[in-house]
Amino acid sequence: MEVTAITRNVRMSAQKGRPLARKCQGLPVGDALKVVQFSPRKAAAILSQTLKSAVANAKTNANLDVDTLKVQLCVFDEGTRMRRFWPRARGSASPIAKRLCHCKVVLTGGQ
Repeated sequence: MEVTAITRNVRMSAQKGRPLARKCQGLPVGDALKVVQFSPRKAAAILSQTLKSAVANAKTNANLDVDTLKVQLCVFDEGTRMRRFWPRARGSASPIAKRLCHCKVVLTGGQ
């Protein structure tokens, strides 16, 4: 059985979270939380929050045993971009793309 959790519109580039997501993929939930806990990156806090949400979903909605859960999929996807402009010389402007991302975690496990 699969359980998912998604954190949407995080004010961070998806590129910064992908290496951490790759490390957590395929691990048991306890080990994945340890990997995330000792990482200094901003993506670690977001991934930790999403993992804990997925565990809570598995516990309450699907009645799964937390000890048997594994991280099947862990992905940082691109979200929308906030478009801003930086004023330049002679009345022109340079565009700025402030990136957003979505964090998706899929857990699998049995009873």
